[in-house]
Amino acid sequence: MRRGHQGGVVPLLPRSGLVLGVATLAGLMMFLWPLLVRVPTTGAQVQPPFLFLALLPVVIVVVLAELSEGGMDSRALAVLGVLSAVNAVLRGVSAGVAGLELVFFLLILAGRVFGPGFGFVLGCTSLFASALLTGGVGPWLPYQMLTAAWVGLGAGLLPGRRSGRLRGRAEIALLVAYGVVAAYGFGLLMNMSSWPYAMGIALPGHEGGLSFVPGDPLTENLHRFLIYTLLTSTGGWDTGRAITNSVALLLLGPAVLATLRRARRRVRVVRVSTGAGPDRPRPSTGAGDTEGVLSGQRSRSGFR
Repeated sequence: MRRGHQGGVVPLLPRSGLVLGVATLAGLMMFLWPLLVRVPTTGAQVQPPFLFLALLPVVIVVVLAELSEGGMDSRALAVLGVLSAVNAVLRGVSAGVAGLELVFFLLILAGRVFGPGFGFVLGCTSLFASALLTGGVGPWLPYQMLTAAWVGLGAGLLPGRRSGRLRGRAEIALLVAYGVVAAYGFGLLMNMSSWPYAMGIALPGHEGGLSFVPGDPLTENLHRFLIYTLLTSTGGWDTGRAITNSVALLLLGPAVLATLRRARRRVRVVRVSTGAGPDRPRPSTGAGDTEGVLSGQRSRSGFR
């Protein structure tokens, strides 16, 4: 018998983990290209890599397809659909006014309970559904989806999830600390994705203000960007998001965690080795079986 990473609902097997790692590296390059681009000669034309806008959705689709191939039963898909819909409504209600984003609260808790693979998928589907609901579809959407997916992934990778030793106040404190880091990290990455377009690209030798200057040293461009993000969002939007996450996790976190863990016992997926072929994903009954192993007497028709 072989299970995915930490018994998550969406198993992170070696191949899917490799695909996820490559996609994460590619995503970081797409976000951080202003700090990595180099101008070979003076006066060379520099254009933003608009190809990234086309490639990023492809990267996300490939990762989602690979993760879903690892094994998700109908109950796991139902939970994913419900949480995505709830998150979409929460984002529509909060609307990001002054950084009051409620979507990350549920995303962090779901990633913690259902595992990193599920958290990654939920981050993508939640932001996509909320964009359709609020009319927020645009070139920024793939960046938002990938960043939210990383938030859910990171929540599933926090220590103590599998062992169950970290519970109660200690677990809530860990999630609150992670929520604060995720709030500022989300704002930082989204600002990086829009910085060259919002402030423009300055010509080398004619730089001024907070614009991106191709060919300048990494430290100078990074200094301009940090000032830009500090003035535009860190003190307002990102701090509001961090406060919202913290308050929601403190007040509602224990009850929501308990509810999600009850649901998790009914949708956990394992991969049972047949000995003659590839592993096949099979769902657990969730009743009296905390390890999620199928009872030999349970018929397959009971899961349809």
